[in-house]
Amino acid sequence: MKFQNILEQNNHGILRITINRPSKLNALNKETIEELHRALNNARKEDEVKVIILTGSGEKAFVAGADISEFADFSVEEGSQLAAEGQEKLFDLVANFPKPVIAAVNGFALGGGLELAMAAHFRIASENAKMGLPEVSLGVIPGYGGTQRLPQLVGKGRAMEMIMTAGMIDSHQALQYNLVNHVTTQEELLEFTEKIACRIMRNSMVAIRSAIKAVNANYEDGLNGFATEIEEFGRCFGTADFKEGTTAFLNKRKADFPGE
Repeated sequence: MKFQNILEQNNHGILRITINRPSKLNALNKETIEELHRALNNARKEDEVKVIILTGSGEKAFVAGADISEFADFSVEEGSQLAAEGQEKLFDLVANFPKPVIAAVNGFALGGGLELAMAAHFRIASENAKMGLPEVSLGVIPGYGGTQRLPQLVGKGRAMEMIMTAGMIDSHQALQYNLVNHVTTQEELLEFTEKIACRIMRNSMVAIRSAIKAVNANYEDGLNGFATEIEEFGRCFGTADFKEGTTAFLNKRKADFPGE
């Protein structure tokens, strides 16, 4: 499928989705959010896609924020609708995606860009990456999940400071804050991320889908994460992957998971 603002590359089960608006530092506009929504829904249906890597084009930015020109004149109702639709269409979709989603942060990840990276299941950053939520400097707050996901990742105090100061942190501070899992050179970023994706794909993708659901349940109001874990744990016993994994272990051979 052809898109205007994103590029796709499938490499042996690893789908790399690149936000490609270099003249706008890959800023998220309505069209890009819609294209990401469509690309992810397509990837959900494609059995050959096992892991998704989100990144930005060029060497300057992952996603430098939302496209402010699109909503500078919005009313209260339009602003609320913008946040609600964006969260449902993209950010919550990424967070709850049944296949692993890794953000390869290759430069500026600001505002909606950091919110997109935080929605991914984990993040790897290049040394030149800068991250922040500068929305209060524009008279608004993060609206794509930033006020919720940032405290979950870095703690309430650090999140409050980052949001209130509208400041940026570099990749090494992000690593110290547990906002990212690893820091690499920009040249090594995608190769390093793909190596982790390959390690993931050696395992049962059915079990990984259950693990994503169970981990996420701990962060959703009204859900009992332990109860979800028990349910998903039990569900695994009825899968072909469980039978293959246990049989391979007992027979001291490498498992060949059917993905069922």
